[in-house]
Amino acid sequence: MPDYNSGIVIFGFMQDVKVPRIQVQKTVITSGYLERDVIIDLYAPITILQSEPVSLLLINDGQDLPKFGFDSMLNDLCDDLQPLICAGIHCGKERKMEYGTASVTDFKGRGARAAKHQKFVFDELLPFIHKRYKIHGFSEKAYAGFSLGGLSAIDTVWNHPDQFTTAGVFSGSLWWRTRDIGKGYVEETDRIMHKQIREGSYKPGLRFFFTTGSLDETMDRNNNGVIDSIDDTLALIEELEKKGYSSGKDIFYINYSDGRHDVETWGRAMPEFLRWGWGKRR
Repeated sequence: MPDYNSGIVIFGFMQDVKVPRIQVQKTVITSGYLERDVIIDLYAPITILQSEPVSLLLINDGQDLPKFGFDSMLNDLCDDLQPLICAGIHCGKERKMEYGTASVTDFKGRGARAAKHQKFVFDELLPFIHKRYKIHGFSEKAYAGFSLGGLSAIDTVWNHPDQFTTAGVFSGSLWWRTRDIGKGYVEETDRIMHKQIREGSYKPGLRFFFTTGSLDETMDRNNNGVIDSIDDTLALIEELEKKGYSSGKDIFYINYSDGRHDVETWGRAMPEFLRWGWGKRR
C-alpha cells in the first residue's frame, strides 16, 4: 500500500518501508468455565491514546485470522478505521459444544457448553482485556465469527445488548434447529436464532453484518431454489426487520456469487465489515 510513511535510500534508490502499526500478541487464558487453556490473539494499534475512544471486536475461531493475513489487513486499514482492538478467540476441541446458542442446544445436543463459553467471555476474557490495556470502558464492543462461530456471536450480542452493539456473522450456522428434518421439523418455529428474535423485542442501538457465498453449500431443504445458507440468513434479516431494524442502516448484507464456506471468502468480506463497523466516515 502507498499509504505508509516515506522510504529510505539504498544504493541510490528509494525503497518504500512498510511501517508496522498493529501489534499482535498471543496470550493464553486458563478458563475455569471451559476447563481448558484458551489461546487469544490480540491485535491492537501500537499507539493507543488513553484519552481517545477505543472499540473492541471479539472474533470466534480466531485461529483462522492469520490464514488471511488479518494483521496486515488491519495495518493497511489503519488510517481508515477508528481506534480498534481485536481479540481472536481460538476454538477448542469441543468447538461444536462450546459454540451455538447458550439457552438451548440443537436437536443433537450440540452447543451444550455454549453458556459456559459466554461465561468465559464475560467473566474471564473481557476483564483480562480491560486490565491488559488499562481501558475501563470501550466506546463500543462487537462480536463476530465464522460459520458456527458466527451463530455464537449473534446469540451473545442479541441476548446481551447492554454489553455489545454489533454482530458480525460470516456464513453463519443459522440453520441451528431444535428438530431434525423429517422428524417434525417446522421451518417457521424450529430454527433457534430466528425464534429468539421473533419472540424478543427491539433493542435500540444494535447493528448486524451478514455475509454469505452462493457456493457455501448445496443443501436446499425446502426446495425453493435457494441454498440454506442464504435462505436462513435472509429469513433472519426479515425477522430483524419485523422488529424495527432497518436494512442499510442497522443491517448490512452482502453475498458473494463465487463465495464459498471457507477462510478465503471470509477474509475477502472482513475489510467490508471493518469499514462498515469502524470506518471513520461511518
